[in-house]
Amino acid sequence: MEKNGQVKVHGGVNDGSAASSPLSPVAASSGAASSTDMGDMMTRVYAWRFVQLTLFILYSMTNAFQWIEYSIITNLVMKYYDIDELTVNWTAVVYMVTYIPLIFPASWLLERRGLRFVVILGALGTCAGSWIKVLSVERDRFVVCLVGQTVVAVSQIFILSIPPRLAAVWFSAQEVSRACSFGVFGNQLGIALGFLIPPQVVTGSPDTAEGLEEIGRGLTILCYGVAIFSSVVLIGILFGFRDKPPRPPSRAQVSREQADPTGYWHSMRNLLRNGNYMLLLITYGINVGTFYAISTLLNQVFLTYFKGQETTAGWLGLSLVISGMVGSVLCGIVLDETHRYKETTLVVYVFSLAGMVAYTYVLDTAMLWPVFFVTCLLGFFMTGYLPLGFEFAAEVTFPEPEGTSSGLLNASAQVFGILFTMVAGKMLVVYGDRTTNLALSGALLVGSILTALIRSDLRRRHAQLQSEPSAVVST
Repeated sequence: MEKNGQVKVHGGVNDGSAASSPLSPVAASSGAASSTDMGDMMTRVYAWRFVQLTLFILYSMTNAFQWIEYSIITNLVMKYYDIDELTVNWTAVVYMVTYIPLIFPASWLLERRGLRFVVILGALGTCAGSWIKVLSVERDRFVVCLVGQTVVAVSQIFILSIPPRLAAVWFSAQEVSRACSFGVFGNQLGIALGFLIPPQVVTGSPDTAEGLEEIGRGLTILCYGVAIFSSVVLIGILFGFRDKPPRPPSRAQVSREQADPTGYWHSMRNLLRNGNYMLLLITYGINVGTFYAISTLLNQVFLTYFKGQETTAGWLGLSLVISGMVGSVLCGIVLDETHRYKETTLVVYVFSLAGMVAYTYVLDTAMLWPVFFVTCLLGFFMTGYLPLGFEFAAEVTFPEPEGTSSGLLNASAQVFGILFTMVAGKMLVVYGDRTTNLALSGALLVGSILTALIRSDLRRRHAQLQSEPSAVVST
């Protein structure tokens, strides 16, 4: 343990180096710095890791906000731009469509150029797309809106696979799952705000000329606000986000850096030959794809039972995501404390299934408080699953790069997300919400069964324990 700002030394002697930068042990002291002798390598954690994580959370939040900002006010956007529901849904689906082919070059760039390069690329794209949408608020410019949305969606490929990589490169073995969960937290925070803010800002009756003008003013405020905030985040990343610390934070990271480098496609082949990972790839896609479908269609389903309550639909979406943010952080803490990856993943998956079934039937009550309660439970477990999938994948595929394994997981989620959103959208019109939700519940049942078949092959944990020195000296 570290006490009074002292540095903990495992199996070696502190080299006594002391620099004054935020990346030095001195700046990271008072319980934030540790060092371990590993031959020629020393492991340390630096206080700057929290700056890195905060910047990434803001960056991820800004991009994720824009995913749902039009879908949550579907009825208003339809009338304002004179388009149909399916066209509005494409503002969300485009995030999934662009991710699938582009994740491969994005993962390659992450491995070749590092965290800072790809994060700056993503922040630039998010900012540019936001400003393009500022030009789209005239009623005949939905095409411009979709172009801007596509630019922002492309930038997402430099976000979703970052949390496990950022956690592994900057955080200690005791913090890595928490850090990953907070990285996911940023994305979920953006979605939560996307559910909350647009219905509050964009208001008006779509059936009158005055109401349409009010909707246009709301869209103008929304687009300018997002663009300005994106610009501030971009400036922060340009000046504050760094690629990696001077020394690795954990023995597992030392082991990875000392290993003979393998090419991107070699790592890809190893992943695709890993049976445990392939099962996880499918189950992750099913779970997250279901969540995407529920989120995208939430406005349409809710207003079937609660007509005219667009603002309440936004609050329901917010509840779905905020409960998920709590779930993702708590699941990260559970993993760091127990290292029970398969057990935790399976329990969360089964409860996601139970929540989906409950959501299917609670809508019939036409009562708000049970709908909100069940939606919160559903969000807690479905979103809590996100960091579990990333970290479980990092364990069963070690020492393959986290960015590659998480990138494929997200590609699977986009494939299932597109499939489930488009099919569920059609089923919603033809068969109604109960049949649609039961079909999604069936998909989660299949995912639960496949999750039970994954072996608990914790390779990263094993590497960490194997390099654990026999002597621990505190100074």
